[in-house]
Amino acid sequence: MLNELLFKFASWLDTFQSSTDLHESLYMYAWVEGTHVLTLMLFLGMLLAIDLRLLGVAFKEVPASTIVERLDKPMMLGFIVMVISGLLLYYAIPVRSTQSIWFRIKVVLLISAGINALLIRNMTRSSDMSWDNDPVPPKRIRVGAALSLSLWLCVIGVGRSMAYDWWDCKKELPYFMYWAAGCVEEMAAFE
Repeated sequence: MLNELLFKFASWLDTFQSSTDLHESLYMYAWVEGTHVLTLMLFLGMLLAIDLRLLGVAFKEVPASTIVERLDKPMMLGFIVMVISGLLLYYAIPVRSTQSIWFRIKVVLLISAGINALLIRNMTRSSDMSWDNDPVPPKRIRVGAALSLSLWLCVIGVGRSMAYDWWDCKKELPYFMYWAAGCVEEMAAFE
């Protein structure tokens, strides 16, 4: 049922001329994609510095709160532009994206990374920050930072894999892969 709803939504988006125009544009699609990658690098560069400090691996002499305070705004700016450009990339190719196992995994990983980020933020804000100057933060903070880096590395890998059609709906695949990728028409042929 969810696959059918997602497919209908993607098919509806695909009916907009601006979706087709963006995808077939000589320059605009490449600019949006380039912006997505550049802001991903900005976001991840800031996040890497913060997470390395929260892991107790780098910048040990700088209080964790100082690193977070200084890098939070550019990191969030990069994140916002990255999300907007990502939504535009989805809008340009909605059906293929919706029926991509890589896109689906990426969405799950992004949601997981977001939940993890909120948990880390809440942990640091609710704590007394007595560890702020310690070279190595408490274990729960280190675990959250390690999970953050791991999730974002997976997001990058899966996002990069979206360019390939290893499990494209138009190929002969097992039913499970049709279901996982949301290949609604192919699944109907099995029934």
